[in-house]
This record gives sequence, structure tokens and C-alpha cells, in this order.
Amino acid sequence: MTIIMEKGGGTFHGIKLLLCENPLPPIDEAVAAAGAELAQSNYYTEAYSAPLRRLISEQLGISERLIHINAGSELILRQLFDRFGRQVHLLTPTYVLFPEIAGRYTETRLSPEKGFAYDLANLAIPTGTTLAVIVNPNNPNGGTFDMAPLPDLLCRHPETLFLIDEAFIGLAGESAVHLVPKYPNLLVTRTLSKAHSLAGFRVGYGIFPEAVADDLNSHNDAYPLARPSQAAAMATLQHEDKIKARASQLHAWTEELAAQLRSMGVSTFPTETYFFLADFSPYDASGLADRLRDRNILIKPLNDPALGPGYMRITTALPEDNRRFVDALREIMAGV
Repeated sequence: MTIIMEKGGGTFHGIKLLLCENPLPPIDEAVAAAGAELAQSNYYTEAYSAPLRRLISEQLGISERLIHINAGSELILRQLFDRFGRQVHLLTPTYVLFPEIAGRYTETRLSPEKGFAYDLANLAIPTGTTLAVIVNPNNPNGGTFDMAPLPDLLCRHPETLFLIDEAFIGLAGESAVHLVPKYPNLLVTRTLSKAHSLAGFRVGYGIFPEAVADDLNSHNDAYPLARPSQAAAMATLQHEDKIKARASQLHAWTEELAAQLRSMGVSTFPTETYFFLADFSPYDASGLADRLRDRNILIKPLNDPALGPGYMRITTALPEDNRRFVDALREIMAGV
């Protein structure tokens, strides 16, 4: 399954330029909070992660009943697709998991000629669509959508559930969370793996209509998080000012890296996050990735046939690792 590569590099210990992992470690407060809970790990957390659920409710201004917490957002997404994903509509290119787990899917292609930007007011939902998915900011290009047309889409297609995957909302973009209580066909998922640097702690949550939230809460383990994970999540959410500052730093490194690639003749596309798409044509992205791995640098080609073999998704690493990547890439491209 291609989603395995989406998770990073497992035990790979070189430079990782994959999308899923933030190159910055958890904030100090999260590490301290998790450490303080280790000695209590013989005890479960509170049922349904009640303290974390309460904190999310307070921060978002959403009823606790609408919140479902689980061990990473992928598990939540898989369950939503299992329940509602008989006929899915995607804006592509998109998160690699979604085409894998959809029963069937149609797609609206985002155009590289427009920098992968798209006006949702123009989105046509095919008849029979059970689940329409919008990733904001979008994965894999890092751009955001203007969400102003969403209420009209929800009203025009009451029989279609709309899933807004906000995995990267801590980096950029306008959230749709506040609309969930108003629309029974709106689902929003989030994770603390990205902007919040907690991928290894496995913390995801969703904001859903009561019926969906009740169903997921009643059909999952009532104790989904380890005590250190819950503590790290709460500590991190209580320091969103630090997360926002780090997001700005990550984006600055990303823009610098993209500029270096453009100076080498590589086409890059606009992003508001810490990752972006690049077109290395006429070079083959798979071949470049293989040669980079030989140099202990892990990256992956996009492998989207509609875009061609030159596309690569790149996430920023730390500046010194970015320099090593650029130097290695320059040597490889010169020798191909």
C-alpha cells in the first residue's frame, strides 16, 4: 500500500523530505508533560480522553458531544470512508490514502497551470456522490482553498456528506469547524501530527454532527490515547502561540528551499505550508529519488500519471539538511 510511504521513513535515519513528519521536535512543554505521565502509565486515561476533549471544545467553541478523539486521524478517516465512502468525489492530486480507501471515486483535477488553485464555487458534485472530500490546506501542493462557497455546497447537496480534512490547518487556511453545528452533512478531521509535531504520539480528532460523533465514540475504544500522548496533546494545544511562530519559520525555510530549486531550473508551485510540489521535468522524479536515497536522503516522487513523471513532493527539513539536499540534487542532475 502506498500509504506506508506516506507515513515517513520508519527506521530511516538519514535526511527525510517526506510530507508527514514535521522536522521540528515537539515543544518543550509537550515533552515535559508526556514525561510526567510515564510513571502513571499503568492507568488508563479518562474515558473518551475527557480532559483533551474538554480543552478542544473550549478552544473551538464546539460542544464536547461533537468531538471524537482517536489514535491518529488516519484511523478516523478510514472509519468515515468505511461508513460513507461508497461513491467519493476528490479534488486531485490529493492525500494518497483517499483513492486507496474509496469504494469508487470521481475527481476534479487541480491544474498546475493555475498553481493548483481552485474556486470551490465551481465545484460540481456528481449525482450519487456519498462523500465529497476537500483537503485544506491541500496535500500534496500546500495551497489553501477559499472556504466561502462551502455553505452553498452543503445546502445544494444535502444528500452528500462533505469531509474537510484539516490535517495542516495549524499551518495555514480557514477552518470549517464553526460550521459543523449548523450543517448535518459536514465532517471535519484534524491531527496533531503536522504543525504540532506529535506524529509519534498518534493524536487525531474529528468534529462531527451528533449522530456521527456518537456512532464513532460508541464503536471505538473508550481509551484511545496513551497517557503521555494525551498529556503532550494538551500541553501543545495550550501553547498555540509557539506553534504559530514555528509554522512561520517552517514556511520561511520552505520558500528558501523552493527558491534554490528554481535557481536550478526546477519548476515549483505556490504553497502556504512547509511542503510544496516541484516539477523536475525533463528529469524523472523516481530516478532522482533513488539516487538521493543512495545518498541517505529520503524523498518520494508524486507518481501521478496525469501530471507526468517529473513531479516530486518536497517538505522542508532543517536548514543544514536542506543545504545537503540541494547540493546532492545539483550533483545528481549534473550527472544525469
